[in-house]
Amino acid sequence: MSWFDSVELGPPIEVFQLTKQFTEDDFPQKVNLGVGAYRTDEGKPWVLPVVRTAEKALANDETLNKEYLPVLGLDAFSSLSSKMLLGVDSPAIAENRAFGVQVLSGTGALRVGAEFLAKKLGKTIFYFSKPTWENHRLVFLNAGFKEAREYRYWNEEKRGLDLEGLLEDLRNAPEGAVVILHACAHNPTGCDPTQEQWGEIAKIVREKKLFPFFDSAYQGFASGDLDKDAWAVRYFVNQGFEIFCAQSYAKNFGLYNERTGNLTVVSNNLANVAPMKSQITLIIRGMYSNPPSHGARIVAHVLNNKGLYDQWRENIKAMSSRIIQMRKRLREELESLGTPGSWNHITDQIGMFSYTGLNEAQSLLMVQKFHVYMLKSGRISMCGITPNNVNYVAKSIFETLTTLPAKY
Repeated sequence: MSWFDSVELGPPIEVFQLTKQFTEDDFPQKVNLGVGAYRTDEGKPWVLPVVRTAEKALANDETLNKEYLPVLGLDAFSSLSSKMLLGVDSPAIAENRAFGVQVLSGTGALRVGAEFLAKKLGKTIFYFSKPTWENHRLVFLNAGFKEAREYRYWNEEKRGLDLEGLLEDLRNAPEGAVVILHACAHNPTGCDPTQEQWGEIAKIVREKKLFPFFDSAYQGFASGDLDKDAWAVRYFVNQGFEIFCAQSYAKNFGLYNERTGNLTVVSNNLANVAPMKSQITLIIRGMYSNPPSHGARIVAHVLNNKGLYDQWRENIKAMSSRIIQMRKRLREELESLGTPGSWNHITDQIGMFSYTGLNEAQSLLMVQKFHVYMLKSGRISMCGITPNNVNYVAKSIFETLTTLPAKY
């Protein structure tokens, strides 16, 4: 007899289960297109050179110690992160209405922000795009929200944004609901609204008095341009919205296992800042007490040094350029094989992921027969495609669609 006899086996997390299967697979041409992590042309993980430089400098700094950080984290890191997101000329920054909180990567930012909204503002309903990053729903429900709702985002027939469905669903949302918006490089579709479309979205958010919670996991990593990738967030702030924004340094700094993130908060009233900080402090104190220092010190060291900052911008350009090039190559290979369907969406999309259009049965066949590991939704990580395997991936898609044809 055990206290734990009633505990049931939980379902596996798909992306981590795929990585485990991939690791255990001895097929020589296996390809991992599941995990969202950057890879070189050789398919290897890459530690950014600027990160190596920063780590050496930090290791040689005898003034640093291993004392606890404040509950809200390293102030230099949070301040620099919020400025990078909102822009150094942001009125919210100049008027001290914006502040940052160091958290445990983007996931931690979402969780801390969601718990504040649920427990301190009494928010109960949140909206997320259909489809979205699979962890959004779990994080917000675990943080205290009562109801998860979707807004239409992906139009499968035209393989692009379903703007009409999106606006209609937000228009029908109850006043005060929280809406999760992807700042750039939408996960999983890689399909972003245009600036004009963002304007239409903002109009509905204002009319319905919704609260915008941005998720910015790819600033700089998506297009190689920090300002371009932050456009939507800055637009909302400049339009007078109060926002939360979760920032992650997993992708653009390659700090996947350092869990380095920031929650940027923008209020329209300076008097709200101190009370909000105090309540967020209590939330974090009861959750993980205070954050780790290493990743935050790396980011702060780079962002605060012009030479290193310029090097980092070159690093993210190199990563984004490689992904853009692999999109081009994959589309070319698919079209040269005469693969059923049109494939312009591969190059129209942006960022780490591509929504291929393969259905669940086709995606499972890719894994089981061709050892190309991808999510059953049809999402692939473009980082896993290299000059050495792009032809094999394209042929696998071609043969899958020939074996299992479907309306495409």
